[in-house]
Amino acid sequence: MSYKLLIVDDDQALLKMLESYFTIKGYEVCSAVTGEEAMEKCRNRTDLILLDISMPGMDGLEVCRQIRKEVSCPILFLTAKVEEQDRVNGLLSGGDDYILKPFSLKELEARIIAHLNREERRRVSSEYRFRDGLLIDYTTREVRLDGKGIEFTRTEYAIIEFLSKHPGQVFDRERIYEHVCGYDAEGDSRGITELVRRIRKKFAEHGETEFIETVWGVGYRWIN
Repeated sequence: MSYKLLIVDDDQALLKMLESYFTIKGYEVCSAVTGEEAMEKCRNRTDLILLDISMPGMDGLEVCRQIRKEVSCPILFLTAKVEEQDRVNGLLSGGDDYILKPFSLKELEARIIAHLNREERRRVSSEYRFRDGLLIDYTTREVRLDGKGIEFTRTEYAIIEFLSKHPGQVFDRERIYEHVCGYDAEGDSRGITELVRRIRKKFAEHGETEFIETVWGVGYRWIN
């Protein structure tokens, strides 16, 4: 089965070039030129989304926030310029990586392959039960506490998965960011602090048990 890519960009010339390149490479390619069109097309099976940030009308960040309610596949932002706050906002909206324009097609393909391979590794994972009624199903990406499901964004879940698979080990923000977004990601690790805060808040709404501990001056670790 070939992977299906959804490419969203209002630059028609770039869109046609990407469609042609990845079709030749064996991918099934679907495209959209507006955020609204992207939201409609992502309802079909999609393995990875390339999403331009600067589009008229609904921009890429808002599109990402909206489609995260329906899809869990990797979303890679395409953008000509990224400020620090943009990178943080991208993470918080549910994006996985940034590709800065202009980019080489080989580098873009390498990023896509890395994210798709990471998805495959996650699919073969299995359910694991932790203490105090916490259950994480690594196959379906479900998190349940005392039998009740907790909704996490894709990036929040990726942090939970990474830390919970390495209980007791301390990781700094940079290492967590590298794992979640890729070693060659263009973003910024400072968004991890806010994401961990949100994860803790969601756990706290369902119980009093702490699962992620802050090791001051170093980073975070999963308490098992």
